[in-house]
Amino acid sequence: MGPVTPRVTPRAPQQDRSRATRRRLLEAAVSCLAEHGWAGSTVSVVAERAGVTRGAAQHHFPTREDLFTAAIEHVADEWLRTLRERADALPRTGALRTRAVLDMLVDLYTGPLFRAALRLWVAATDEDPLRPRVTALELRLGREAHRLAIELLDADESAPGVREIIQATLDMARGLGLANLLSDDSARRAGVVREWARVLDRSLSHSES
Repeated sequence: MGPVTPRVTPRAPQQDRSRATRRRLLEAAVSCLAEHGWAGSTVSVVAERAGVTRGAAQHHFPTREDLFTAAIEHVADEWLRTLRERADALPRTGALRTRAVLDMLVDLYTGPLFRAALRLWVAATDEDPLRPRVTALELRLGREAHRLAIELLDADESAPGVREIIQATLDMARGLGLANLLSDDSARRAGVVREWARVLDRSLSHSES
C-alpha cells in the first residue's frame, strides 16, 4: 500500500475571507455611527453597507453592542499604529516636532473616529448594556492617547507639571473636536493650535532644565 497523501483543506482562504468580512463590518460600523448616530446604525444597515448578510454580521458580532464597541476599538488601534508609523517622519526635536505632534493629536479629535466614538459615548448614557463596554473603552483610549503623547513628545512625566500639561493638551484637542462637530472650525482651530504649540514647547523645555 502506497503512502497516504495528506488531505489539503482550504482553511487559509476561508480564514482570509472571514478576516476581510470582519474588517468590512468594523469599518462600515464606524462610518454608519459617524453619519447616522446610534439610532440609525442598526446591524442590518451596517451589514448592507459592508456588502454582507445580516446573518454573516451576527456570526462575527452576536450583538449590536459587540459590533460597535469592537468597531471603535479597531479604528483606534489602526489610528495608533498609523501615528507610530508617521512618527518616523517627524522633526527629531524642538518646536517643529512639538507642533507636528500636536497637529497629529488634534487630527484624531477632529476626524471621523472621534465623531463615531462620541455618538457611541452619548448612546451609552441611555443604553445599559452598552455603558460598561464604552466606559472601559474610553478609559483605555484615554490611557493610550496619553502614553502616545508622552512618547512622541519625549516628555519626562516625572517632572513637575508635565503630566498635567499633557493632559491639558489632550483635553484641548478633545474640545476642538467638539467645536468642529457642527461647523467647519478649521480657521479658528489653526490659531489655537499654533499658540498652544508654543505654550507646550516652552513648558516641556522648562521641565528639562
